[in-house]
Amino acid sequence: MRKLIFILSVTLTFVANSQITVKISGNIFNTTEDTVKISQFFGTHYVDLLSAKLSKKGDFIINGKLPNPDYYVLRLGNTHVNIIIRDLCDIKVYIDGSNVQAFTNIIGSDESVKMNEFVKVLTLWNQKQTAANQEIQKSPEKSQEINTSMQREYTNFQSSRQSFISQNQNSAALLVALSAIDPEKEFPAFETIVTQLVNSFGDSPTVKEVNKSLTDIKTKRDAANLLAPGKMAPDFTDTKTDGSKLSLSDLRGKVVLLDFWASWCGPCRKENPNVVRLYNQYKDKGFTVMSVSMDQDKEKWINAIDADHLVWPNHVCDLKGWASEAGKKYQVTGIPFTVLIDQEGKIIKTNLRGEALELELQKILGK
Repeated sequence: MRKLIFILSVTLTFVANSQITVKISGNIFNTTEDTVKISQFFGTHYVDLLSAKLSKKGDFIINGKLPNPDYYVLRLGNTHVNIIIRDLCDIKVYIDGSNVQAFTNIIGSDESVKMNEFVKVLTLWNQKQTAANQEIQKSPEKSQEINTSMQREYTNFQSSRQSFISQNQNSAALLVALSAIDPEKEFPAFETIVTQLVNSFGDSPTVKEVNKSLTDIKTKRDAANLLAPGKMAPDFTDTKTDGSKLSLSDLRGKVVLLDFWASWCGPCRKENPNVVRLYNQYKDKGFTVMSVSMDQDKEKWINAIDADHLVWPNHVCDLKGWASEAGKKYQVTGIPFTVLIDQEGKIIKTNLRGEALELELQKILGK
């Protein structure tokens, strides 16, 4: 298996600013190699850091210092075992050199044990994928049958992955799970695991690099997300019921609930009493509502305002329905849709309704 760092496309630089003292000992039998090494593996090459000769019986002891607490491999020739090394560790490793991946026993580092257990699961899954792809190339007529079978295998693998993650909360072993996650498609899972790794092994340079990758991905996602928390709410100007104009920026200095709705929208009308209640409760503390209707019929729009007792003055609509200019600016594809905006015009959160909206207002303005 490739080193995890290589899989995650992270470039690790050695920074010897927190040297640790380590002791790794044990026995390796059924091998023609005469040396065991502590290394880091970068997919195509090893960087060896410490080593020891094997005795005639295969015993070894590696004592020394490593640059940092981190993820390493115990290398025997061109094969290795993944291992998590912390300061003052005393780890024992027993290996059958004829099949290192299958027959390795690690004592003194449960997180290394758990990590290697999932490495086996991941390796088996990768082998199945490779075999399936080769079989499809060989017999294209079997592709549907093979894909159906592989879908079942993938479901089983996903179940194993989730069990591993659940059973190893806040463990350094979780790094291996990241190699089975697509950060773009499964960002919440990726973020959760990286956060746990920072909590459990934050002094590891590898974890620091993975956390940097998380920050970079979040930055790109937020840049692509027009309505990310902390961004300035896009300003716009629209027409009020009396024909005058109102801009969102006119309400600067207040906490604003920007509420996209319509007279014909059942869920919107159902939520309106809650918005009215919260408006009346917090209007004297600096809260207001700006309602943007997606209506096309002015009479129905105004009648709905009256019927639902929407007493705030900030009602606007350009009568373009789903082609509403404000709706397009806020990428509205469904209603009700809300954006809570702070006194400086920055977005707090989107799609707050009901109790969630009330709790957020309590947090900002008090009870």
